[in-house]
Amino acid sequence: MKTKLLAVVLVLVMVFALTACGDSGSESGNAGSELNIFMWGDYISDETITDFENETGIDVNLSYMNDNADSVNKLTAGAGGEYDLIMTCDAYMESLINGGYLEELDLSKIPNAENINKAYWTEQNQKYCIPYLMNYIYVVYDTERCPIDITCYNDLIRPELKGQLGSIDGARNLFPIALIALGYDPNSTEESEIAEAYEWLKKYNDNVVAYGSTETNIVNGTISVMLTYDGNTAEAMASMGDNNTLTVAPFTEDPVQLGFDLYVIPKGATHMDNAYAFLNYITDPEVMAKNLVENPYSCPNDAAVAAASEEYRNGPAFDFDYKENVFFQEDVGDAIKTYDKYYQKLKVGIGE
Repeated sequence: MKTKLLAVVLVLVMVFALTACGDSGSESGNAGSELNIFMWGDYISDETITDFENETGIDVNLSYMNDNADSVNKLTAGAGGEYDLIMTCDAYMESLINGGYLEELDLSKIPNAENINKAYWTEQNQKYCIPYLMNYIYVVYDTERCPIDITCYNDLIRPELKGQLGSIDGARNLFPIALIALGYDPNSTEESEIAEAYEWLKKYNDNVVAYGSTETNIVNGTISVMLTYDGNTAEAMASMGDNNTLTVAPFTEDPVQLGFDLYVIPKGATHMDNAYAFLNYITDPEVMAKNLVENPYSCPNDAAVAAASEEYRNGPAFDFDYKENVFFQEDVGDAIKTYDKYYQKLKVGIGE
């Protein structure tokens, strides 16, 4: 999820009939020496792609998503004729599986997948996805410049932080923290609770200077606190070097989100064998360890973490005590329309 803006995801199960051509290619396995991947930009190293191409003779074509809606919409529209691998996240797997939009995986063709910690890979999901990287979404602040100590989400709406806050975007990233601050389930489907979260987020929005990629802003001093991904924090701390004054907020009660980016094979993918070759390659411990140098996010591949540098394993961005106090995005079904409604109001200021 490096350097990306999250937006609202539209209703998942919107396509009820895939054309017959949507299954073409899945039986034959391969139709050439190319591999077409749709994923976040700046989220895999150029060296990883080049090494894979040199080792296999497969030409990789990368296309980039702007938000999770892009990948979900492609999958539900039948993307197998265009892409062989698509990146999505854990919040939408249930609907994607139930809708029949994904190829079931033959894990015997991905032996390196055994390196993935099963705690991060549910039994149902194992049949349809390969976890790539994962992200803690937490609060980081500058201990020298932030006017307050931050220990919970409600601190983020305090007036002292006006003009001090940077934030990632997206309804399913923002509304959960508001719901938690209000004492509700972060995956609530109750409109009354989502409406209360909207009111909370209006106060949050008053303090936000910028949404999106905020690590540059905290390094240059534009902001002093941010809601962000662990990998962005690692990059910010590395940029500050010996002058780093950033710390992960020491939450003691409020849980933080742990999200996963997953590779899936869309139904009817043309280059199935090439997709399997890539999935096995990216789950190789040494390959992933090298990839983590440029993409220092949390990694579900235990063997890769063990092979990674000491700087990565012991980095301050991962030094916090609440790794067990997490929540996950869940599929909220038709309630996504409710989130969409209030998120759009938040963005355009309707009802102020």
